Amino acid sequence: MGEFGFGTFIESVGEVIDVLGVVAIVVGVLYASLDAAFRGLRRRSPVYTRFRRVLGRAILLGLELLVAADIIKTVAVTPTLESVGVLAIIVVIRTFLSWSLELEISGRWPWQKRAGVDDEPAEAGQGSAARAAG
Repeated sequence: MGEFGFGTFIESVGEVIDVLGVVAIVVGVLYASLDAAFRGLRRRSPVYTRFRRVLGRAILLGLELLVAADIIKTVAVTPTLESVGVLAIIVVIRTFLSWSLELEISGRWPWQKRAGVDDEPAEAGQGSAARAAG
C-alpha cells in the first residue's frame, strides 16, 4: 500500500471536495431561485438584490472549495513545475472571479471591508449595543 495508497487517498479527498464545490453552487442557485420566487409571489422586496447576493455567496463558497480541491489534488500527485504552474493560473483566475463577485455583492473590494459589516452575528451585536446605548 505505502505511498501509492496515500496518494490515491489524497486524490480521492480532492475529488470529494471538488464535488462539494459543485454541490454548493447548485444548491445555492436553487436556494436563491426559490427564495426569489417566493419573495416575488409575496411581493416582498428586495427580490433582485437579495437574489444576486445569495447567488454570489453560493458561487464564492463553491469557488473556494474548488480551489481547495485543486490544491489538494496537485499536492497528491508529485508536484511538477508544470502542475504547480497550472495550479497557480487556476488560483489566479478563481481569485479574480472571487474578488469580482465580492465587489458585485458588497460594493467594495475584499480589502476595503470594515470589521463586522458583512457578518450577521456582528450586525446583531451592533444592533444590541446600539439599543443598550440608546
